[in-house]
Amino acid sequence: MSQDDDTKLEVKCPCCGASLTVDRELGRVLSHQAPPKASKAPDFDHATLLLEKEKERRESLFNQSAEDEKVKSRVLERKFEEALKKTKDEPVTRPVREIDLD
Repeated sequence: MSQDDDTKLEVKCPCCGASLTVDRELGRVLSHQAPPKASKAPDFDHATLLLEKEKERRESLFNQSAEDEKVKSRVLERKFEEALKKTKDEPVTRPVREIDLD
């Protein structure tokens, strides 16, 4: 084993499978070898299924949003009616101004 081999360290990336040669003393990457490419053809059936699921999810969210807007107007109407009932029972008074406090 030569001294050159002692300073080099070969590391394989656990994420992508790339091979790195690192200098131990410098702590720097000397060379990089890309991982082998997967020759697997894309699965169009799976992609189509994912697109259909996404379309259904979008439609569901839209329908839920539309229903929420319908309910929102009814909720606002009820809140207004409750506030109106509360204010009918209260007497009308002049607001207190700072100048009136002197």
